[in-house]
Formats: sequence, structure tokens, C-alpha cells
Amino acid sequence: MSVIFTRVDDRLGAFALRTLDPEADAPLLHGWVTHPKAAFWLMQDADEAQVIEEYRRIAAHPHHDAYLGLWRGSPAFLAERYDPAHVELVGLYDHQPGDVGMHFLCAPAGAPVHGFTRAVIHTVMAWLFADPATRRVVVEPDVRNTAVHALNAAVGFEVVGPIAKPEKGALLSVCTRARFEAAAGPTTAADPAAATREEGAPA
Repeated sequence: MSVIFTRVDDRLGAFALRTLDPEADAPLLHGWVTHPKAAFWLMQDADEAQVIEEYRRIAAHPHHDAYLGLWRGSPAFLAERYDPAHVELVGLYDHQPGDVGMHFLCAPAGAPVHGFTRAVIHTVMAWLFADPATRRVVVEPDVRNTAVHALNAAVGFEVVGPIAKPEKGALLSVCTRARFEAAAGPTTAADPAAATREEGAPA
């Protein structure tokens, strides 16, 4: 399992993304996605075998992939990247070249760390925009997930409007590179050498 991106946050230190192993990481992921705070991840009733099956499916998909996020070397969050022309938003919005979809989930924490979730989303956004082909990041969180709406706004997302997905009512939002860079300020120091996209990963 290899690290594909690193970023150092001025206050919280080192963040990274590594390749995800559906089998080896399943016990950890199962605890995360079935935690009550992960209700909007829509896997509350999944067992470990179903978690393996889901992340095997993502690993095999040509337009969707998932990575394990690390904080100071330990697993701390999950990040997914997808091509919205082929996954999640097909026919539901005005797709533009360079659009990339994103999901992220922070691990449940015993003792909350101030600013941690915002540092995670900054890391995920910096990773996505490290690819020069990415022009906008597109998200579709549940309309009821007000905490994520606030986080999205903090990193530069603009609300497009509500959309109806089969599994939920979603709030479509987009973030351009310029808006993210303006919101991120000087605290996002990424390692470009570690940001190289893996062979075969979707654009």
C-alpha cells in the first residue's frame, strides 16, 4: 500500500492518502461506516463482508476509487474520488470537462480535535486539485447534512441547488480551483511529487 499524496497542515501536522486494501482495511472501515455519526454514508446496516464487497466494487470501477487518509501516520479518514459523468450524478447536472466528484468521511473520534475535519477536507481538496486536469470539484451531500454544507462553504464550494437522487435528496455544490485556493490561503502545503495520479485512476 503506497502513499499517493501528502500535505502538512500548519497547526495539525502531516496528512496523507494511501491506497486502500478492501480486505485488509475492512475491519477498520466497518467500524467507521457503521458508526452512528456516519449515518449519511448510508452503510449503517452493513456487515464486514458487505464493506469488503463495496470497496472491491469501487477498486474495480474505471471511474471511481477510494483511499485511506492518514493523520500523523495513523488511519483517520476515508476519501473517494469519482467521475460524475459516469458515477453518482449521471444525467442529474450540467457536467463540464474537468469535473471530479468527491466523498470524504472522518473516523469517529474519542476526543474531538479542533479544526480536524476542516483540515481533512482541505487535504482532500488539495489532493484533487493537484491533478492539473481537475477544474472543479463536485459534491452531492444529503440536504440534511448541514455540518458538511458549512465545511464545503468554508473551502470554497458554491451551492448549485437541490437534486433528487435515488437514495437521497442531495445539495449539489461545486468548487473551482480559484475558489479553493482563495479559501485555503497559505495553510495548504502539499507535496507535488507525492500527488502523482496512480496509473489507471479515473480523470
